[in-house]
Amino acid sequence: MELEKNVSLQHLHTFHSPVSTRYFLKVASLEELYAALERYQDLCKKEPDLPLLILGGGSNVVFSGDYRGLTIALGLKGIAVEHTTEEQVLLRVQAGEVWQDLVEYTLRHNWGGLENLSLIPGNVGTSPMQNIGAYGVEIKDVFERCTVLDLRTREIKTLTNSQCEFGYRESIFKRKAKGQYIILEVFFCLTRRNHPLKISYGAIASELEAMGVVTPTIQQVAQAVVRIRKSKLPDPNILGNAGSFFKNPTVESQVFSALAQQFPTIPSYPQPQGVKIPAGWLIEQCGWKGRRIGNVACHHLQALVLVNATGEATGEEIYAFSQEIINSVESKFGITLEREVNIITS
Repeated sequence: MELEKNVSLQHLHTFHSPVSTRYFLKVASLEELYAALERYQDLCKKEPDLPLLILGGGSNVVFSGDYRGLTIALGLKGIAVEHTTEEQVLLRVQAGEVWQDLVEYTLRHNWGGLENLSLIPGNVGTSPMQNIGAYGVEIKDVFERCTVLDLRTREIKTLTNSQCEFGYRESIFKRKAKGQYIILEVFFCLTRRNHPLKISYGAIASELEAMGVVTPTIQQVAQAVVRIRKSKLPDPNILGNAGSFFKNPTVESQVFSALAQQFPTIPSYPQPQGVKIPAGWLIEQCGWKGRRIGNVACHHLQALVLVNATGEATGEEIYAFSQEIINSVESKFGITLEREVNIITS
């Protein structure tokens, strides 16, 4: 591995903002990862406060500026069957596999569980961090365990579903263990037959009806999801974005009741801990849908998605634009939106 300096990361994250990293290494095996971490230790002898960034698919990050440390791009590849029964299959997937490639792989083998998560950008290794989800399904529903490298001890460990402490777009990797582990591989438990389909969320049922499908297969559900996403979400390869920029907020029931009196058309989804409100609706009501400031815009079809409108938007511009949206929603509804993306600050 050759240590590269002042490398552009513009094409290694889906916002495609012009940003570079001071040092860069790409690894394709566990051995190379260990070697890269040794290289990092050597650099730290001269620069003790040098930060370290492990970069996966770059699908959920915003760089606030050039990264002044070492970026290690994780390129571990491989999909293997760990165990099978008549009903289920346990897949072992390396962190560097592209998420959509994995989804298509499972569909070709008629393994169910990931069809609703079709067309989500990013790599497999970052999927547990966000507990990615769409159309009523989250990673935690099919996640069995993951193998991680503990950066403090250099030991390889296994974390179970419960140990990952999954929540709505949350996990241990984003909170108390942030920066502690590198996810090396993920194990998914999928169905081999009698697939329990989830088609009542969003527009899946109506899309299947439009496709003329009465008794859908997992492949047809995936096709419906892809059609829906393509109809309203921009392709990050064409228009830089990180998908949903904000989390859907959940408020207490009495808070929602007061909001419903003031805003009778406000949509809602009852939750055990309160009422979830679509962030996109809140943003749209504040007049942001389709609005552009400088190089950043709120997508004209989906207010939850911020886009690099010119290809030249900096992380600072994107962050400032998102803060304006947060301020607007808080002023109008008294709700503070939380960013779903990770802000890389060093």
